[in-house]
Amino acid sequence: MGLPEIEGEKKMPYIAPEHRLELDGLIDQLAHGILTQAQKSPSDAAFAGLLNYACTRLALKIVRHRFGPMRYWLIALVTGVFKNIADEFYRRVAAPYEERQMAQSGDVDLYREYIKEIKMGSDPGGDCR
Repeated sequence: MGLPEIEGEKKMPYIAPEHRLELDGLIDQLAHGILTQAQKSPSDAAFAGLLNYACTRLALKIVRHRFGPMRYWLIALVTGVFKNIADEFYRRVAAPYEERQMAQSGDVDLYREYIKEIKMGSDPGGDCR
């Protein structure tokens, strides 16, 4: 079983608002449980391991119940989902945060040099270094 066909093409489906409402309640309960467990730890970062565990177990549970034995294409698909989650989080949350911090504290000076060289198309060292 692969991606659904939409207008003759295989496309990744998006979550309809009515389905989000049902999932949001379940996610809120899970988040509350993770926060409750994390508060028992003296470390502010304790939630990270709990979040990792919850996401991993959720993915594995869904794969097991939906498809049974693990197969390569499932590994590739789930890995891709987690990578997309990380990329989207970085793009939408971390990048703006980094931009703000850079504006406040200044950038690493060598980035400006490299960016200028890239924009000018210069390669002082040649292509083979």
